[in-house]
Amino acid sequence: MNIISVKDYKEMSQTAAGIIINKVKSDPSITLGLATGGTPKGLYEALIQDHQTNGTSYEQVHTFNLDEYVGLSADHPNSYRYYMVDTLLGHLDVALNQTFIPNGTAEDAEAECERYEALIEQLGGIDLQILGIGHNGHIGFNEPGTPFSSKTHVVTLASSTRQANARYFSSIDEVPTHAITMGISSIMNSTEILLLASGEDKADAIYHLLEGTVTEEFPASILKNHQAVTIIADEKALSRTNL
Repeated sequence: MNIISVKDYKEMSQTAAGIIINKVKSDPSITLGLATGGTPKGLYEALIQDHQTNGTSYEQVHTFNLDEYVGLSADHPNSYRYYMVDTLLGHLDVALNQTFIPNGTAEDAEAECERYEALIEQLGGIDLQILGIGHNGHIGFNEPGTPFSSKTHVVTLASSTRQANARYFSSIDEVPTHAITMGISSIMNSTEILLLASGEDKADAIYHLLEGTVTEEFPASILKNHQAVTIIADEKALSRTNL
């Protein structure tokens, strides 16, 4: 693991953006794996700013998102498709038909998982996957106990995960109970992985990731077995480690 220690959220976001911009410039047809939530927002803002100022092009890029809520349509304000268009994709020169997110309203969710996994493989896999990390070590929506061998699948969200995401909804009762997520094996098949962590509330998770053993009870721990992982974490997220 390559660990980049930064001062704060802004520096984390800008550092991550610099890595991605350089990758896109060196390989214009790169396939990016994208994440949602609060952590990557600053990164996406920096990518948009660079695109508008420096003209970095995403015309040939393909993107795959980690996950989507089951039951939310693409135009629902809390769906991850809506989030991605509003937060990043709608501000770049990438055609939306080159950006892929699981269909949360598919009639057959299991078939949708198989379709999504096959689509990733058809396009040659993910070159660079962006990840956050949950308080319980989840990556994507792979909760503790998820087999490391898992492919894209339907998951029942842990109550702690629903609680963490409730801030985006009117109440926790509105937070979906299930999601479609890339599996841990799907994530590990990415050529490179970039994990972002910021803030004191991620300090325990980063400590367990760096200092703990590899176990399915802490899904992110499997990243220790990947050949090319970079962690960008700020001082507060690294506060429990010796770094």
